[in-house]
Amino acid sequence: ADNSRLYLECILSGIMSVNGKKVLHMDRNPYYGGESSSITPLEELYKRFELPDGPPESMGRGRDWNVDLIPKFLMANGNKSATFDSCFSDGFVKRQLVKMLLYTEVTRYLDFKVVEGSFVYKGGKIYKVPSTETEALASNLMGMFEKRRFRKFLVFVANFDENDPKTFEGVDPKQTTMGEVYKKFDLGQDVIDFTGHALALYRTDDYLEQPCLETINRIKLYSESLARYGKSPYLYPLYGLGELPQGFARLSAIYGGTYMLNKPVDEIVVEDGHVIGVKSEGEIARCKQLICDPSYIPDRVRKAGQVIRVICILSHPIKNTNDANSCQIIIPQNQVNRKSDIYVCMISYAHNVAAQGKYIAIVSTTVETAEPEAEIEPALELLEPIDQKFVAISDMYEPTDDGSESQIFASRSYDATTHFETTCNDIKDIYKRMTGSDFDFENMKRKQNDVFGEDEQ
Repeated sequence: ADNSRLYLECILSGIMSVNGKKVLHMDRNPYYGGESSSITPLEELYKRFELPDGPPESMGRGRDWNVDLIPKFLMANGNKSATFDSCFSDGFVKRQLVKMLLYTEVTRYLDFKVVEGSFVYKGGKIYKVPSTETEALASNLMGMFEKRRFRKFLVFVANFDENDPKTFEGVDPKQTTMGEVYKKFDLGQDVIDFTGHALALYRTDDYLEQPCLETINRIKLYSESLARYGKSPYLYPLYGLGELPQGFARLSAIYGGTYMLNKPVDEIVVEDGHVIGVKSEGEIARCKQLICDPSYIPDRVRKAGQVIRVICILSHPIKNTNDANSCQIIIPQNQVNRKSDIYVCMISYAHNVAAQGKYIAIVSTTVETAEPEAEIEPALELLEPIDQKFVAISDMYEPTDDGSESQIFASRSYDATTHFETTCNDIKDIYKRMTGSDFDFENMKRKQNDVFGEDEQ
């Protein structure tokens, strides 16, 4: 039995089905995806946030809206994304989820569209994220001398090959910290901010004390993905992320999995410390292992903080983004005297998620004070004027044990990031705890070939 929250549990049920597990996926909701679902029509969003009047006529037809409550972007992988059949989308992750999508054949059910821009905040303004030598030299983010130093750094990263010591330039990829690499190229704090947070996509500055190889590879991936798609390295599904769990549901069904929506979970049945089943409407579905989100097992999780998310409906593109129909903006923590970044992801009618001429911008961050809405003010100022705001403050939970004894495997609550990086790490972590082995993309691909044939991969 496998209870649902959008991306993570749906992806895991698909993966487990492909790996030969017998999967029952139960969801107390009448739709795929729980807390991270897509809401349609627009009237439902107003009801969910208890706005009594409903949307005004200026919002257009309610059924033209598909609003993702927790949007996450996919980052295209420079090599593999050709398999997306030139269907692109707005996104934000390492190659992990792209591989999962490709190797589970879920992409045959989804159309993607590229996001039109990636921006970073500095001194109250936003700037395009420079990730190539040409963009570095043209960027207004830096002065002339800083541009030259950053260009030298990008050339070093582009040429870096962990298997060829001649490319190291005195850097030991497993010993030299990223902070020491920045110092070697004499990069200033603003450049370090956007490199670490908008290129390498770190949420905090802890990475500065870590060996530099991971960061170098993250920057290379960003640049390679951008080189393939041009406007940004990010992808997003047409009609929103609600299509993603449905794709994994179809995949699971192909391999014998069963989905039950609108199915209440009355009790998780445990005997001698081990899960044996899930009780629903008087019946018990027996199982040997259970994956679920924290809301199903409050006694086995602990609070790990809060996230504020504000959904903003606009009638205009965000200023200083070249009228992009979709974009991502990262506000690095140091720019606004915080411990964690603020994220803005904007999509629009161009992704078939809003009425014609309308834009949806979602602002999110980890709560650090007693006044969460004041914390995101720098981001909201970038979006003015705002037609309608929907504010949600959510508790984040994490499991208190690894599930090895109970065989109950809880996922973590979604964090403030607008990308799948941490979600993918959680998927791989749960997979390893359940199976005792690392997730193997190639092995999964071989199993796919048995069903779909070599030539379709």
